[in-house]
This record gives sequence, structure tokens and C-alpha cells, in this order.
Amino acid sequence: MDQATNDRILAGMQFENDREAPPPGFPALPRVPAGRYLDPAFLALEREAMWKSSWLYAIHADEVPEVGSYRLWERNGSPILIVRVADKEFRAYYNTCAHRGAPLVQDASGKKKLFVCPYHAWSYDLQGKLKAVRDPRDFPDLDMNCYGLTSVHCATFGPWIFINEADDPPPLLESIAPFPEHWSSLDVDDMRHIHSSSYEVPCNVKVLLDAFMESYHIASIHRQTVNRFLNHRGTYIELYPHGNMLMCTPQKREDWEDPGARGMARIPTATMVQRVHNPSCHFFPNLVAPVSDSGVPFLVFWPKTDGSMIIDSHWFGPTASKDDPMWQTRIDNWARILDEDLQFAGDIQKSMESGGFQGLALSYQERRIYYWHEEVDRRIGPERVPSELRMRPMLDDYVRPTNGA
Repeated sequence: MDQATNDRILAGMQFENDREAPPPGFPALPRVPAGRYLDPAFLALEREAMWKSSWLYAIHADEVPEVGSYRLWERNGSPILIVRVADKEFRAYYNTCAHRGAPLVQDASGKKKLFVCPYHAWSYDLQGKLKAVRDPRDFPDLDMNCYGLTSVHCATFGPWIFINEADDPPPLLESIAPFPEHWSSLDVDDMRHIHSSSYEVPCNVKVLLDAFMESYHIASIHRQTVNRFLNHRGTYIELYPHGNMLMCTPQKREDWEDPGARGMARIPTATMVQRVHNPSCHFFPNLVAPVSDSGVPFLVFWPKTDGSMIIDSHWFGPTASKDDPMWQTRIDNWARILDEDLQFAGDIQKSMESGGFQGLALSYQERRIYYWHEEVDRRIGPERVPSELRMRPMLDDYVRPTNGA
């Protein structure tokens, strides 16, 4: 993050804290239709056309530490093998033999020189090429070059590996702009995997994702935790192309320090915004990362069924702090805050399914939720969205261009 961006965010938080009303000319946002959370046909369209064509965070490079290491990744519905094929090269393939569709691996992780199908022993190298078949005499016309593993687009931002199942997606770094530039002050290549945990929650994925796109709920849900040190009234928001967003909430006191991070190694090049305040970066569609100068958590939100979801919580930190015993305190504190966010999700889902829910009535503070839905329609194609569920574009004039736009 350069100094100009840092200063713009600081000024923006001051403006938000001091304002008496939304900025002049900001439009009244129409309701977000209830069917976008409940209608099975729309949710199927969303899954097929949006989730399957977006760059999605999968794993950290530490999780496939050696050449031949693999992880079986299934969060987006398809079984995908993510493999380290060279020192800094990763590839992804569907876990599907080209012969008759059997899975190549069943273990969640491991290390291979060859992937050998357990059904009929067709074997593939780390590059996905078919190397041998059993009884080749019975396949006299088989062109081995035409029967490799089916690749899935795989790309990295620092040590983080992303997957995209679209046929021809845009480049990852373009799609997640401006965060590669913003995070240039955080030495991302030095970020190590510290801890991961997962939670299953009985609600549509957007119910919980919405909570992490606004700070309006802090004074109610987090009275004894986050509300003690963050000033939600000063929250500053930037909207970017491709559905990405920033929400920076100021500390109530600039000398406050996270008790779970005291004494931990710091990133000396972090800016004031990253050292003192709470800049939460939203990588569309489902990754929320509130960065700091001592570590970065990833919250990743996944649909499981129409009415249930999984949230993955990952922590990353500098190499210098990887074995710091303070991480356990920090992770425990984080889990308590996350529990506060999860506590009402199931009840909200039940309420939404009642006849009383007509849709979301959003304020200026909650405009990121509206923008997220606008981007969903852009990904699907507005003409494919039923007219009664379609979002009316309202926020184009509030999108800040980036070099990756």
C-alpha cells in the first residue's frame, strides 16, 4: 500500500466519522429481493454461473510443501487435485481418470511421483500426461497425448493458490486488483500457514457473508469484544472493479494493541492503516481478509446446500512468528469473535424462510452488500436473471478504478 492510498483511507475514515448523513446524491438502494437467498432456481444459477467461474482461494503453498505433494480440494463441489509440480509451480486437475472416470486419489493429501488410477491402473505424471495403460495391446489406436488429466486453472498470489473452473478466466492478479498493490507493503511471500479450522453453519452462504460486508452490527453483536476497540461509525468503504471491496474500520484509540498479538514479530514495511486500523479486504466472491502488520486471517465462505454453508478460517503470519506461542491466544480470541457472528445465523435463515421476509433493506453503511449482488448479476448475465430477482445497477459511479480493471 503506497502512502497516497494510506492517506486516502485515513481521510476517508475521518470523513465517515464526522458526517451527519450519507454524502449528497447517494441513491436510495432498492430492496435486495428475498428470492436471491431462497429461490432454488436462482441459487442453482448462481452456483453454476458465478461460483464455477470465479477465482477462489484454495490452499497455501505450505500445504503442498514438496514436489509431488498434493491436496484433494472439494470446497466448490468438484474434486480437484492441487499438485506442486516444481519448486514454485503448481497445477490443478480434476480428480478423474480419463479412462472411465474413477478418482485417482481418495486421501485428502499425500505425495506422488505418478498418479495411478486404483481401478485399472492408468498412470499420469505430475504434468497430467498419461504415461502408461494396463494391457496396451488392447488399445492399439490410443493416442496417449489425448488422454491426459483435465486441467483446472490454477494461479498464485504470493504463497496463496487460487482455482477457477471457467474455460477462459481473466488473469488472477487482474481479477483481485487492487489487493496485490495494497499488500505490497506486507511482504506476502514471507507469509506462512499457521492454522486452519472450519465451521458448518445452517444458513445460506450469503446470510453470513453479508455480516462481514458491514460494521453496522458491531455495537449489537460484539459489545464486549470488537466494539470495545473499533469505531464502526468511522468505517470507510471503497468499491473496486470485479466485485472486490475494502472496508476499513478505525481503532477507537491508536495506542490500542491486540492482546493476542503482543510481542509478536511485525512487518516493518506495513503502513499506518495496516498497523493501527482494521482494513478488511474482500476478494469477490467469498474471501474476507482483515490484514494487520503481524498476521493475516482469511475467512472463506462456501455454499454447501441452499440452506447451509461452511466457513473456513485460516491464519497466516511472518516466518519469524511461525512458532510463537502467542498464536494460540490470538486464534482463541478470534474464535470467540467468530462465534458471536455465527450465533444468530441459523435463526436468521429460519426467519428468512418465513412469510415475513420481503428482502434486504440496505443503508449507506451496507452498500457493499448491494454491490456484491450487482456483481453476481454481472457474472451470471443480467438477461439470465429472472426480472423479479434482478438487481438494478446503482453503484457504478462509486466504483474506484484500479490498474487491474
